[in-house]
Amino acid sequence: MSEIILRVDGLAKTFRKPFTGKKVEAVRGVSFEVARGEIFGFLGPNGSGKTTTIKMLTGLISATRGSATLFGHAVPSPDAMARVGFLPENPYIYPYLTPREFVSLCGRLSGLGGAKLAQRVEEVIAAAGVTHAIDRAVRTLSKGMTQRVGLAAAMVHEPELLMLDEPMSGLDPVGRKEVRDLIVEEKRRGRTVFFSSHILSDVEMLCDRVCILRSGEVALSGLIHDLLGGARRIEVALAGVDAALARALAEEGHAGSRAGDLLIFELADDAAVRALIERAWSAGARVESVTPKRETLENLFVRGALESTRPPP
Repeated sequence: MSEIILRVDGLAKTFRKPFTGKKVEAVRGVSFEVARGEIFGFLGPNGSGKTTTIKMLTGLISATRGSATLFGHAVPSPDAMARVGFLPENPYIYPYLTPREFVSLCGRLSGLGGAKLAQRVEEVIAAAGVTHAIDRAVRTLSKGMTQRVGLAAAMVHEPELLMLDEPMSGLDPVGRKEVRDLIVEEKRRGRTVFFSSHILSDVEMLCDRVCILRSGEVALSGLIHDLLGGARRIEVALAGVDAALARALAEEGHAGSRAGDLLIFELADDAAVRALIERAWSAGARVESVTPKRETLENLFVRGALESTRPPP
């Protein structure tokens, strides 16, 4: 079995609103595990509790209940965090420093120095795509470039675990691809990458395993292959469907959507496709196309399938 380097068990956080004292449950008993050497996607819509969970794991805030261990140390743990490269969602970088100066500062804080530090700073800044601005003041850089500088700082001390909160935030499509490539390269070098995102397509391309939050709870978790490997939808496009047939199909549970002259249906299995086609033919409609569609995390999420697969409390 793969070594588990991050284990989270029933982690929860409740805040109190100022003045009113009303309780707000930001995270409600989240549990998951991260194995060494994998890319783990921690995702969900805005406000689902991703950043709050990461802050608890890094010791920035305390948990209301539950526990977590990082490299076998109970969180929070300075010893464990020395082996982690952390990129917060909105990294603060001293605006009067250059990328070279800021990343060097982070390297010195992690125990690096001398020629090794200077070489490592050059390497990570190049990997993050900031070489052309290495000696420009950070205040002159765009949000996306500032994000890259923060990523370089997280990697400078060659951590065993990269923990990245929304690493693609503020990046254009080219920048997002470069960061995706960088994450894959870090995995190739044997590092573990844990990153949060609400961009499901990025996670699907990169991750070995995912944990999806909704309203502070785990809605779905597991290997990408297991979650999507057997999932399949079939799109059937019918032409010549009159109003009477459309009503009849809807009453039988086949609710389609209009696309010009076509009525489009999405079905779960071959038996449902066969029944729909036979019904359409018997009423004089035409079958324009039958298209198998691979399931995606985004489709699962939007369709609300996460609710039906939520594990019991």
